[in-house]
Amino acid sequence: MAVVRKRSNLAIWQDVIFAIFLREIKSKFNDRIGISWAVISPVIFIMTLSFIRGRMGGGEAHTIPVFIFMLYGMVLIQLFLTCFGACTSAIKKNKPLYAFRQVQPISSVIAVALFEYLVKVFVVLLLFLIVYLMGMDLKIDNLLLMFFCMTLVWLFSVGLGLIFAIAQGFVEEIGKIRELMTRPMFFISGVFFSLQDIPREYWVYLDWNPILHAIELTRYGAYHSYGQEGVSLAYLTQSVLIVFAAGLFVYRAYWKQVISR
Repeated sequence: MAVVRKRSNLAIWQDVIFAIFLREIKSKFNDRIGISWAVISPVIFIMTLSFIRGRMGGGEAHTIPVFIFMLYGMVLIQLFLTCFGACTSAIKKNKPLYAFRQVQPISSVIAVALFEYLVKVFVVLLLFLIVYLMGMDLKIDNLLLMFFCMTLVWLFSVGLGLIFAIAQGFVEEIGKIRELMTRPMFFISGVFFSLQDIPREYWVYLDWNPILHAIELTRYGAYHSYGQEGVSLAYLTQSVLIVFAAGLFVYRAYWKQVISR
């Protein structure tokens, strides 16, 4: 006699997220280059921008080796951009799966967000290995602060992604607005410059950006000698919590209307 096992809603939800997670892995890494491109791409960017920065200001940027200075900026901005884009398209991309009552849109968002986060963690570890093999002065004065800032950037991108995913479900052109909004982020988030390079009277035009705070604080976590002028962990945390809560609220209010369109 067959025995029917009853699973809790939480167990079903975990299985759904894991299944979508595996589906995401297969769809992203089904070519010959595979996961190696996730490392090759940021390394190429970092080395190119490090060369440019080095030609402009020597081998160090405010006590941090230029390569490592660029490393933290590139990893965090790419985490934001890739996770934001993936979360925005996750609901629409996995819409056929919602025919199964066990699958809800938030499951697909969580799965792709976890995927992007784990990929970036893997990239950071490999880049640290490269830095070590290159014989550079790799310091980590406050690993907890660095990890916290990376997680806050991730939550910020997930919250924004939820908002834009729901909005795009009603107005398809929202995707174009997202592209326009994210393009300048690479240049105003302190990826290849420090806030300390900018005159103080212009800080007000830049320090509204939570990603800039995250990048600068991550560099400070790595090298305390770098300093943390003009940035605030409290502001970064509050901004992320507000955006993330807003994303959950928007999703909770409108997800049924989005999948029924």
